[in-house]
Amino acid sequence: MLKGWLLWVFLGGVVAVVRYVIIGIVVVVAVVAAALTLLPPTHRASMQYVGSPNGFEAFVPSSQTINYNGHIDPVGTLILPNGTTLPNAVWNGKYASTIIQNHNQIVQLNSQFVGQTDPVNNQPYVPLQDFYVIKGQVPIQQATLNGQTYYVIEANSINPANIVGFYTYDKWVSNFVAAMNTPGAIPERLPGNSPVYDWTNTTGTVAYQTLQYEVYGGYPAGGYVLELSNKPIIPYGVTTGPLGISFSNFTAPPQVYNSSS
Repeated sequence: MLKGWLLWVFLGGVVAVVRYVIIGIVVVVAVVAAALTLLPPTHRASMQYVGSPNGFEAFVPSSQTINYNGHIDPVGTLILPNGTTLPNAVWNGKYASTIIQNHNQIVQLNSQFVGQTDPVNNQPYVPLQDFYVIKGQVPIQQATLNGQTYYVIEANSINPANIVGFYTYDKWVSNFVAAMNTPGAIPERLPGNSPVYDWTNTTGTVAYQTLQYEVYGGYPAGGYVLELSNKPIIPYGVTTGPLGISFSNFTAPPQVYNSSS
């Protein structure tokens, strides 16, 4: 009898302890859940889409990066089809590291070439800029980090076929985007003996400079031009990536530019 009574007391104590442990866990979970509801919702707004379903937008990276959700993303400006710009744009997701590498390469090439003279037209080299064009609307979220509002481009929600990287004179990037959104603009390639390289203006310089960056930067191509419907041209090159197939006529133009036409 005594042993049975002691066993009953012991088991009762164990049950009581377990009961208090369970109650403690429930209380802790409830407190944590309540605390989380009092915090801001990770400072992120819901997804929205900017730009045009049939247009082209461009992300223009700066040399700034940011630690976003535990990984390093490039920061820059988003240019919309109507020319509106969104500063403090962050490229988050696929191609983020590629964009950072491409941009660092452009910066390095600029430091190497700018200040020197184009040996073909004897004009000074100018700074070039890489930029990344998106076909269709761009998914973004607004996020607040360290008190600063950013427009976060959710690249994982964009079809890779609709993203491509280019480079051109830094003052012509917005013109290039506007041209892409203008009917009649045609991407073309310059032949090796094109007289464009001899032009003693910025167009001639940038045309030859894109070839130099192709060689020294290891980029797939330079010596391309985007011809506008009223005949001006914007020389450009293609970055190492991304190379979305929707832009195959830009990354490998089938048509040759005729400067006499």
